[in-house]
Amino acid sequence: MPANRKKTGLRRFEVSALALVALASIAAGALHYSGASAVLSFAVAAVALAGLAWTVSFATEQVGERFGPAVTGVLQSTLGNLPEFFVVIFALSAGEVVVAQMSLVGSVLANALLVLGLSLVAGSFRSEDKVMRFGRRLPNDTATLLLVAVFIIALVGVSVAVGGGAAHHVKAISVIGAVCLLAVYLTWVFPYLRSDAGPSRGQARIGFASAVAMLLGAGVGAAFVSDWFVAELRPTIDRLGVSAAFAGIVIVAIAGNAVENVVGITLAWKRQNDLAISVIKNSVSQVAVFLFPLLVLCSLPFAHALTFSIAPVFIVALLLTAIAVWQITGDGEATLFEGVALVALYVILAAVTLYE
Repeated sequence: MPANRKKTGLRRFEVSALALVALASIAAGALHYSGASAVLSFAVAAVALAGLAWTVSFATEQVGERFGPAVTGVLQSTLGNLPEFFVVIFALSAGEVVVAQMSLVGSVLANALLVLGLSLVAGSFRSEDKVMRFGRRLPNDTATLLLVAVFIIALVGVSVAVGGGAAHHVKAISVIGAVCLLAVYLTWVFPYLRSDAGPSRGQARIGFASAVAMLLGAGVGAAFVSDWFVAELRPTIDRLGVSAAFAGIVIVAIAGNAVENVVGITLAWKRQNDLAISVIKNSVSQVAVFLFPLLVLCSLPFAHALTFSIAPVFIVALLLTAIAVWQITGDGEATLFEGVALVALYVILAAVTLYE
């Protein structure tokens, strides 16, 4: 083992973490197929899913050391959303449309409020003048992308609420909206990637081939664990007595976005402010205008298709989140109390969802 660590450049705790991820994944499968308690099986699957997300994050970071913060942030967000993609696909195949929708909405809200807020707290606390500073372009672009996504969601939601003619064509409107959102995202992301300032700080400690192999392995593992995770979700919801919306907004969203939860805060603590903001903001924009519309199109063959029709309370939450995030980070700096304010908004949202 020591020779292997020297060859790959892995630190002792990273080798231990990878071993624990493998064990958690095996345990999740064993519990699922042995008919163990649903709550226990769900909890172990959630831990395994978070561990696989960390594995994806680590491997992506090693690849990303060869690029700047823009490329690294997009890469981490794209591959870090693999568990979320599989969770939604399996949820839809199981007929859990509300969980699928709320996990996507919850991903946006958790990253934009909870993870960003904690990162701002860490970054501002570690700065000498207690002000975290970063580039202004990405925060403003993210607010624009999020508002575009909220536009289609709000129109569909209002139409359904008032019973207008468009309410009878939600699926068709969602498909059109999905295509438009994907077009908007693609026209934004390529110029953004070309604007990268240069390589990020640090040095890759494992080879490119090893990192890619790790990504593929984690991706395959995430597919299996996501299936087990969703299979135990409904029995766990019933056992705990929580709503499907709460499970999607809080439990599934946090477990599926463990990458951003850990990486963004860690990078902010290390004073790599631009990279931290890039990882978090790219995740927010990707889920809203790339992953969500992509899954709308992928769900078309399913018996229960994904649409942009969500409950009015979450439409309001998305709109206010877009405004709050733009107001706090649009000037390229943030303070401790602003980070705490974002976290407080998420806690309030979670409380409302719990009783909704």
